[in-house]
Amino acid sequence: MAGEDLVELKFRLADGTDIGPTKYTPDTTVASLKEKILAQWPKDKENCPKTIQDVKLINAGKILENNKTLAESTLSVGELPGGVITMHVVLRLPLSDKKNEKQQDDSPKKSSCSCTIL
Repeated sequence: MAGEDLVELKFRLADGTDIGPTKYTPDTTVASLKEKILAQWPKDKENCPKTIQDVKLINAGKILENNKTLAESTLSVGELPGGVITMHVVLRLPLSDKKNEKQQDDSPKKSSCSCTIL
């Protein structure tokens, strides 16, 4: 009976590769799914998320909230008996470092410009 309650999920990354499939209980939180994704993230990928805030999970066009469970996220489990549900993984990497680098790169260019009034 316990095996029937499990939900089989796989996570599709942006480049088309998958993590999983793995079986989870309906009371598994989205945050714990994200932690498992971070732990299983392929080491050869260029962009690697550092925290669960860097990862967004999308199922059936909806972004899943960290504090919700699989059951609360209204997964379409009943429609796919014995099937694997594919969730899409989207990264939201912090841009603060790149913005700072650009500002530092732009700063010398702005200060090198000068105007002379005759």
